[in-house]
Amino acid sequence: MNSDFCVAVHGLVFLKHKGCTISSEELAENICTNPARVRKVMARLKKVGLVQTKEGKVGGYTSVEQAEDITLYRVAEALDIRFVEASWRSGDSDMNCMIASGMADVMDEIYLNLNDMCLEKLKTITIGEIERKLIEIRAQKQAKAAVG
Repeated sequence: MNSDFCVAVHGLVFLKHKGCTISSEELAENICTNPARVRKVMARLKKVGLVQTKEGKVGGYTSVEQAEDITLYRVAEALDIRFVEASWRSGDSDMNCMIASGMADVMDEIYLNLNDMCLEKLKTITIGEIERKLIEIRAQKQAKAAVG
């Protein structure tokens, strides 16, 4: 998995929280990455209708849907993310050994099942839920600071 998923989720939560049009530069500053990367990720979200763009001097991105309707599964789907996969496979399918010739296929099936489990879990988490969690964490920190 690459970090585009994190950029997308962070960007969507920030857009929801601000509730206005945000430039790629402002998004990039908050995400701590570069504007070109933000534009690349947001273009993919726009393609599936999760964000809209506004051109011009005061242009940027806005969230299209209610945050409660945007699941992390939809974000992962828009970015074609695989959460569990291997770039290297052990064994050799041409070897005359049951383990060496079959291990890669067995591991691929395990990775595919794990990826499916991740995607199922992401169907239960929304952008709105992440924002609420961030607000809760902030309130806890402020309460601790006030006491200490």
